[in-house]
Amino acid sequence: MATMDDIAKQLGITKGTVSKALNGAADVSETMRKSVLETAVELGYSRTSRSGNGKKLCIFIENMAWEKPDDFGRDIVFGFRKMAEPSDFSVEIVPLTQETQKSMSYDEYMLLNDYKGALFLGMTLSDPWMGDFKICRTPTVLYDNQIKANPVVTQVGVDNEEAMSLIVSRLKELGHRKIGYLSNALGSYIYQARCAAFFSAMQENGLEVSPSIAGCDTLSSAECLKRHFPRLMEQGCTAIVCSHDLLAHAVMIHCTELGIRIPDELSIVGFGDLPLCRYTFPPLSTIRQNRTELGKSAFYALSSQLNQIPISTLLLHAELIERESIGPAPKA
Repeated sequence: MATMDDIAKQLGITKGTVSKALNGAADVSETMRKSVLETAVELGYSRTSRSGNGKKLCIFIENMAWEKPDDFGRDIVFGFRKMAEPSDFSVEIVPLTQETQKSMSYDEYMLLNDYKGALFLGMTLSDPWMGDFKICRTPTVLYDNQIKANPVVTQVGVDNEEAMSLIVSRLKELGHRKIGYLSNALGSYIYQARCAAFFSAMQENGLEVSPSIAGCDTLSSAECLKRHFPRLMEQGCTAIVCSHDLLAHAVMIHCTELGIRIPDELSIVGFGDLPLCRYTFPPLSTIRQNRTELGKSAFYALSSQLNQIPISTLLLHAELIERESIGPAPKA
């Protein structure tokens, strides 16, 4: 384990300067502080947290609501804290910004703030720290994102392959043979993964596999519908699978405006099981993500990393919640 003396020797400065830099003293220049942090990370330096027990964890949140009871991220945070705090960890919630990521490397940020590990919610593939995760040394858990070949980074989520298999198999049982797929926000790893899983499920079930049956891009939900929905209907799709519930709800509203009856003329399936799914008209069929269990799983994965158990991926089983938005395929 590297010490402050090792850092001081590497940089040719005093141990006192190292200590001041690590503790944010005002009389240490930004250039020196950065040099100390970079060297500390390079040497694998760790320190006892100023919080007292050295067990500070962080949940970084970006592009995900979590503060209100019905927000998607709230139960994930609750599940994580429910496991972490009885184990004597303190947990801090930090809104993640582009400015923070550009100001210093991930490992430097974690060292400067005494965090022993972190859970990330809502990151996109364009985030600066996504590159840092490939080589970071800090135990890290990513919800619905994946970094390969770094033993301290774990992915947690729901099994998308299983989820899409459940959806497509059930729709096939109901007589649907022409099933379309809609997705936006493809700047996210998970939406790319779900799209690939949909095509795998279609092939697995012996149904048509063609790029034309999917509308996938980075547009807003409204623009995605405007661009792709007419094409899917022209091809005779009797069911549409959506990458997330909000998009599925937008499709349902659009169908109501066009006079398309759900599920008599078109079946619709979402993904996520947001609270609104029970109150759409008709109630939306979807894949349930047990968000409290996801939070608990994230802490399990992170605590395993802290104990040098290199878990690569931890996926919960998918559960199809069948409501009134799907039904038998309309007869030709």
